[in-house]
Amino acid sequence: MPSTIFPAHQPSNPAQRSGPSFTGTVFSDVIHRDATVSLANVTFTPCSRTFWHTHEDGQMIRVLSGSGLVCDKGGEPRRIQAGDVVWAAPGTTHWHGADEGSIMTHFVVTRGRTVWGEEVDGDEWPRVEVREGA
Repeated sequence: MPSTIFPAHQPSNPAQRSGPSFTGTVFSDVIHRDATVSLANVTFTPCSRTFWHTHEDGQMIRVLSGSGLVCDKGGEPRRIQAGDVVWAAPGTTHWHGADEGSIMTHFVVTRGRTVWGEEVDGDEWPRVEVREGA
């Protein structure tokens, strides 16, 4: 099977996402999606974030601009910024999004099915203790 080339991508119509899996205003620009993998640029406005979720075969996140937070279930939120790469191993329940002072865009490679959970508690969000780095 030959290699697949994804030509230089121009967003056709980034969709505003404010439905059942995000808090706040989030724009998703899907580059590719099939039964096994999804590639997308996702832009979070300040304090917007995903709900808790897991990825059947894992997710790679590369922060393209801005800064934000990522948190694994049972762990402390950690700050992420432009250039950082996060690997959420298969089955890891986590959330991610922009911090209070930034618009954050990240590129994600998601493998397998995503299972969405509950919303991250909005009352706790501004008061979270953030651990720097990994």
